[in-house]
Amino acid sequence: MTVRVERSMTVSAPPERVWAFIADPDQRARPISVVKDWEVTNDEEATWHISLPIPIIDRTIRIETRDVERREPEYVRFVGRSRVMQVQGEHELEPTESGGTKLTNRFVVDGKLPGVERFFKRNLDGEMENLEQALRDYLEVEV
Repeated sequence: MTVRVERSMTVSAPPERVWAFIADPDQRARPISVVKDWEVTNDEEATWHISLPIPIIDRTIRIETRDVERREPEYVRFVGRSRVMQVQGEHELEPTESGGTKLTNRFVVDGKLPGVERFFKRNLDGEMENLEQALRDYLEVEV
């Protein structure tokens, strides 16, 4: 089973400021609660070490992430692969008439072990909220 979630938000900051946050692999990893540690290899690659509260998984899982498409400052898509799951994230930025930015976030998680999809089905929306709050904090603006 594949889990998908899409959320949009509008912030009163120009796309270039939102891009500085969302295109940075370090900034993308930081707000995700199951990402316990990460290393950024370069501007387009990072390794996440995640911990899922699933009985069958009793260790940290290493996920290699890589940006596969970047169109600054409007779109970035990344993929992450591990032995237990694959993840894909898309972040699309559109300028608004008021000088702000509409940010659409899409995530797809495809689990390879029992319980992975169930965990993300219950929690992926909350992880998106964490990402949105981290962006608000980064921009230091009221939304």
